Amino acid sequence: MERLTPLFTSPSSPVPSPCLSRIVYCISTCMTSAITAEIKSRAKAAFIGLAIGDSLGAPVEFMTASEIRAEYGILQEIVGGGWLRLKPGQVTDDTEMSLCIARALAAGGGWDLKGIGDNFAAWLKSRPVDVGDTCRRGIRNYMLNGVMETPFNQWDAGNGAVMRMLPVALYTLGDDALLEKCAVEQARITHNHPFSDAACIFFGRLVHLAILGYSRNRIRRELEGLFSVSDNFRFDNYRGLATGYVVDTMQTVMHYFFRSRDFEECLVSTVNQGGDADTTGAIAGALAGAFYGMDEIPKRWIKRMDRRVIDEVSLLAEKLLTFSPLARGGLKAG
Repeated sequence: MERLTPLFTSPSSPVPSPCLSRIVYCISTCMTSAITAEIKSRAKAAFIGLAIGDSLGAPVEFMTASEIRAEYGILQEIVGGGWLRLKPGQVTDDTEMSLCIARALAAGGGWDLKGIGDNFAAWLKSRPVDVGDTCRRGIRNYMLNGVMETPFNQWDAGNGAVMRMLPVALYTLGDDALLEKCAVEQARITHNHPFSDAACIFFGRLVHLAILGYSRNRIRRELEGLFSVSDNFRFDNYRGLATGYVVDTMQTVMHYFFRSRDFEECLVSTVNQGGDADTTGAIAGALAGAFYGMDEIPKRWIKRMDRRVIDEVSLLAEKLLTFSPLARGGLKAG
């Protein structure tokens, strides 16, 4: 759930021009268009990591770091509970909205913005356990008026669009221009703000690099483009804010991703910061899963998760890769 902060009073371009520059992927000649077993494993780990991070962090959503220490010491197990009174292994809107996108693309055999909108609408009608106010407003606007792009709003700099970006990243693997287009289109069903757009695009790029096996240093350099959008995204002097404001969310995820040594440390550190812990956990889990792969995800966490969710995200991750530009013809440089 998001806590939003006003940033702009008038519309501007979706993302300033430095953010829209194409990535030139430096791929060695041994890289082919084939989806390797390692890429499949990393994609699967990313989607499972998203669900695990969501479930791990949800019980401490809206708590401060000191409150978490007082109640749990260090939260490092999937326990359920929290303000939503979840069952252990149950997921929230972060995973559920990601599944909406993945299901729409799998059913449509390609990019299907209306299918995404329809899946969001069906999900909202199902009375989900949690839904952010900005997401609710955008989905209802689609349901009532058929609007696929919500108007610019200075309050729409929340994290509700970037939290569901993983399926888009998998579907667009290998084509940065396609990533930009799809990232912004899915985001603007509910969120229309330059900071949201930029976060979605750059998070997708980071996932691409991680799945393709790039180093932590290379992933870190990619963030210079995000910082060119706004210095507010810089996390070198992390202030410990983990709110639903997309800048705070990205700072939290990046801070702990680059400080951690493995998947578990990344997620535990992230969710114990509190705040919007289900969303920071989901985003960190997706990126860390893509980077570290399935072997690094603790098996005890997977066992605690809803088996239906794990099975579905695993199948959808592989399905989305089959539609990707990488599978259909290789990487496209800008």
